Amino acid sequence: MSDGFDYDLVIIGAGVGGHGAALHAVSCGLKTAIIEAGDMGGTCVNRGCIPSKALLAASGRVRELRNAHHLKSLGIQVDHVAFDRQAIADHASSLVSKIQGDLTNSLKRLGVDIIRGWGKIAGTQKVTITSDSTQKTVTAKDIILSPGSVPFVPPGIEVDGKTVFTSDQGVKLESLPEWIAIIGSGYIGLEFSDVYSALGCEITMIEALDQLMPGFDRDIAKLAERVLITPRDIETKVGIYAKRIIPGSPVVIELADFKTKEDIDVIEVDACLVATGRIPATNNLGLDTLGIELDRRNYIPVDDHMAVLSGGEVVPHVWAIGDATGKMMLAHTASAQGVVAVENIIGRPRTVDYRSIPAAAFTHPEVSYVGLTEVAAQELAQAEGFEVATTKSYFKGNSKALAEKEADGMAKVVYRQDTGEVLGVHIFGMHASDLIHEASAAIANRQAVQDLAHLVHAHPTLSEVLDEAYKRAVV
Repeated sequence: MSDGFDYDLVIIGAGVGGHGAALHAVSCGLKTAIIEAGDMGGTCVNRGCIPSKALLAASGRVRELRNAHHLKSLGIQVDHVAFDRQAIADHASSLVSKIQGDLTNSLKRLGVDIIRGWGKIAGTQKVTITSDSTQKTVTAKDIILSPGSVPFVPPGIEVDGKTVFTSDQGVKLESLPEWIAIIGSGYIGLEFSDVYSALGCEITMIEALDQLMPGFDRDIAKLAERVLITPRDIETKVGIYAKRIIPGSPVVIELADFKTKEDIDVIEVDACLVATGRIPATNNLGLDTLGIELDRRNYIPVDDHMAVLSGGEVVPHVWAIGDATGKMMLAHTASAQGVVAVENIIGRPRTVDYRSIPAAAFTHPEVSYVGLTEVAAQELAQAEGFEVATTKSYFKGNSKALAEKEADGMAKVVYRQDTGEVLGVHIFGMHASDLIHEASAAIANRQAVQDLAHLVHAHPTLSEVLDEAYKRAVV
């Protein structure tokens, strides 16, 4: 116990980041409490990664079993495939319950105090917790803020949770509309388009920017569009935004040109999923009591050690992690930041290497990446004075992919021409979310393609796609 405080560490927010920080804090000998006003496990467990992966697993099986041409090529015939929407939804909700229970039990087992209620900073090293009927104050030597994020709903869009909804409601799969509009073609929109198209829905995907899948490497995005969107029952509208969305039966969507703002069309659909990204949940945290101001996008400013900043200066004993810091809005990023914050709290300086953190979209096939896109690498090269090179390899040349008859895919490696250091790796294809970790480790260790080209990969495996890309880089 530290100097008469109630706790060594109090964490506000029991999402994946707060959970990871609490487990690490206990292993480091800190007396720890975690405060949560909503669902234990936060967005990832309850409304994000976990239920969406359950839906993708079930709908992916339906897609596979209904692909008569693919099965016939393997010598398999399946006469009739049916599914039960409610049973698929129940699979997702029961998985959420299990993971939520496991997460809560792991905290209790290790002696973390779980305090239910709304936590906010009440002054230096003080936190108040407000529940329905009570308010109490605890003291802590250090405080970690992990409030997470919420879906962003642009102006003009009215959400009723039934006919117009965000991913928060979408993961419940309460209905399968005949025709659904999806606003946004980032990873959330892509994953839901994968689920809905597999289960027989007609989709209109509306992307305000001038190309689909913004943020993904362009070579990967073009190939992914050809496989994930074009052959499916998905109509796309690019460079167009939903100026107004009115819930109901039907849902009315007023479309306008994103650049000129001129009205273009009005469409009527059965439902609409708003997948336009997420914003930090940073209101009512008591930051003003310590003079902490949010940045212009309402993120909590932090340094590389996860210490909260005010006017560019470290605020003693206050740390922040996860989506609310605006670094990378990924559950595993939040976990990594939580561990790093605790390491710094106990006097072991450590920072997060964001470049080596991988990300994935769990479509069929999957998309994954780590590090810089080619465009971002070129910008860095211009600033630092080096040349960028790229190399590609294809799943259609991979024995395992051919055996599976799943040969749509590509791996792209972005690296420095002079030193060979890998700057980014992008994969589209079967099991891309698993394959990316070899590249993540290579970037974390700042390895060069010259060394990676001599690694030995088991044959025949999909990992040889990366092996081939590395070898091509040094030919």
